[in-house]
Amino acid sequence: MKKVVVVTGASSGIGLALCGRLLSEDDRLHLCLACRNPGKAEATRASLLSAHPSAEISLVHLDVSNLQSVFQASKELKLRFGRLDYLYVNAGIMPNPQFNLKAFFSGLFSRKVIHMFSTAEGLLTQEDRVTADGLQEVFETNVFGHFILIRELEPLLCCPDIPSQVIWTSSSNARKSNFSLEDIQHVKGSEPYSSSKYATDLLSLALNRNFNQQLRFFINSLTTTPYNGAEALLWLFRQKPEFLNPLTKYHSATTGLGNNYVKPQKMDLDEETAEKFYQNLLDLEKRFGAIRAKSI
Repeated sequence: MKKVVVVTGASSGIGLALCGRLLSEDDRLHLCLACRNPGKAEATRASLLSAHPSAEISLVHLDVSNLQSVFQASKELKLRFGRLDYLYVNAGIMPNPQFNLKAFFSGLFSRKVIHMFSTAEGLLTQEDRVTADGLQEVFETNVFGHFILIRELEPLLCCPDIPSQVIWTSSSNARKSNFSLEDIQHVKGSEPYSSSKYATDLLSLALNRNFNQQLRFFINSLTTTPYNGAEALLWLFRQKPEFLNPLTKYHSATTGLGNNYVKPQKMDLDEETAEKFYQNLLDLEKRFGAIRAKSI
């Protein structure tokens, strides 16, 4: 039986590179591209088929910043497939950064000046927007839309015979200091991307605990191309989930000589915060029951 792999955000960047590398690894799998732009998705499918003509590649329209789209895509996937072997939760956005002049001058006369210039932490801020669902765009795209997708696809992911893997693209910019349980959408902050990526780290711990599923996370660091950035994602495709630590992130990294490798790193998480955040998302999910009902 063919393995079924769904990749969100598959038409560009690391998602596109991952699809090509997955088919090079095993062109017998069924690869489903979940993308918000139908035109780019069709072009991606054609490009992948030209390189792998015997591959089976399908499309599903999915915009994780729109819950109606998430519910509809979930419905279509449940009609098409009896199970999913891999769900790569890769789609995401980072608002255009803006230079924080106040933070720059403040940092010049602090102990953190070297850290500030070496990491740019605090120097760049981002402006977030509100979606049609009334949620912060970065939060809904990077966290909540995918959370709803996973919840809706539970019948395909939680099969008793062979465990499925959910592999979520995280970031080296995920920092505990930028996340607050009192403001999970980061409405009051200026680092929505960092907050959203730390939120996905918390969610990994909570979902593993509540579903006993091996959900794996990926960070892109020290890489120069999308191909290199997909290294950890491909490596996870080859691993048996029971041998992976749910409290570990797996970095894609590249040496100065251009050799790719995977570097594990323990996540800075605690179970109490993770569980509270998970319950917050469940409460938020209830608000959108009417949208879900329309898609059934």
